Amino acid sequence: MRYWLVKSEPFKYSWEQFEKDKKTMWDGVRNYQARNNLREMKKGDLVLWYHSNEGKEIVGIAKVVKENYQDPTTEDKNWLVVDLAPFKKLKKTVTLEQIKADETLQNIGLVKQGRLSVMELKQTEFDYILLLAK
Repeated sequence: MRYWLVKSEPFKYSWEQFEKDKKTMWDGVRNYQARNNLREMKKGDLVLWYHSNEGKEIVGIAKVVKENYQDPTTEDKNWLVVDLAPFKKLKKTVTLEQIKADETLQNIGLVKQGRLSVMELKQTEFDYILLLAK
């Protein structure tokens, strides 16, 4: 199993809407590094859901329920999507401010590559973030 983080602007697609929908296609990725990360996602992988721009916080955990396939929002074969389903809402959100202030998390993509919308996390980083959410 691998671990990931995806970013969504809550005014475009919030965790609350995701829970109502029960599943979503993660589309619209137009960055090659993020696309390559989508390509590596496997069914069952866990994904932290980060609200960007507004809130700037990790709010929940999703699960990959369908591996990559052609993004139906474009005819360009270079772009992929995966399907995600809500797994668990965090009891306590973990803010970007907390993450940036924590020495343990200084090397994660959210700090090093803040504009990347889909990034991999090490299991230790994922687990540590969940500890912060308790």
